[in-house]
Amino acid sequence: MSPEAPLISIVGPTGIGKTKLAIHIAQKFQGQIISADSRQIYKMMDIGTAKPTVDELAAAHHHVIDILFPNHTLTLAEFQERAYQIINNIHAQEKLPLLVGGTGQWVKSVIEGWGIPHVPPDNTLRDKLYHEADTFGAKKLHDKLFQVDPQAANKIDYRNIRRVVRALEVYYKTGIPISVHQKKTPPPYHIVQIGLTMPREQLYERIDKRIDAMMAQGLLAEVQNLVEQGYGLDLPSMSGLGYKQLGLYLTGELTLDESVALIKRETRRFIRQQYNWFRLTDENIDWFDVSLSNFEEAAVMKVATLTCNF
Repeated sequence: MSPEAPLISIVGPTGIGKTKLAIHIAQKFQGQIISADSRQIYKMMDIGTAKPTVDELAAAHHHVIDILFPNHTLTLAEFQERAYQIINNIHAQEKLPLLVGGTGQWVKSVIEGWGIPHVPPDNTLRDKLYHEADTFGAKKLHDKLFQVDPQAANKIDYRNIRRVVRALEVYYKTGIPISVHQKKTPPPYHIVQIGLTMPREQLYERIDKRIDAMMAQGLLAEVQNLVEQGYGLDLPSMSGLGYKQLGLYLTGELTLDESVALIKRETRRFIRQQYNWFRLTDENIDWFDVSLSNFEEAAVMKVATLTCNF
């Protein structure tokens, strides 16, 4: 593999049209798509995750979709390792890899080469640390992290107990601070990041219509079917947008209208979080406004400029 082998990354908020553009580019430049969506990995969760349709999956080769049942998980380290293997295999076929999705951690881990501790969860240790936080306070637990890994402690807010617990877990299991594990090693690719955006109010309107369409397509039945098959609402997979909120309807905590309204509010909040991962001011991302008629042509020209050199 050339040290400058190309990698196209297509990022942006949910519902912006990343899949459509990726398929268009894949068809034009012999590309294959690696999904960087932490929800589309699950089987039987199609509508709420806005998984590519049967026709879209047939239009371009997709990876990391429908790979796990909802009672399993894919860690960040596992995704990163899998993504690099797939990218290298695509290069070996002399085709173009496209990393496409809105899960910020997953995308960044690949394009920035995050060092990720390969430390599986130790639930006994975690329970002990959470108990300490409950008993003595989050600040006390954070002080314990500062003693063994001041660099990580300075980056992690003491109120983010989950991250504090993970940092301590990694240190206790390996004897090495998580800040050392997390050193970045940029991968040997020539990376072009394409970002899709549009005026925020237009995007919110589009999202509301998309959620209404999901309900019409049978999202509630999809959630009911998962519950009936024994997939509990407490599973990480069931905490995703749409599934969690409709779960509150199924347990009688909300009306259906309230659940749908909550999905829309939470999706807007999620979009704001995505823009924190993919900032419009990031000079490493070439942003294209999808509300403009020529955005797709401009994005294709950007890819053509890269691929003509390889």
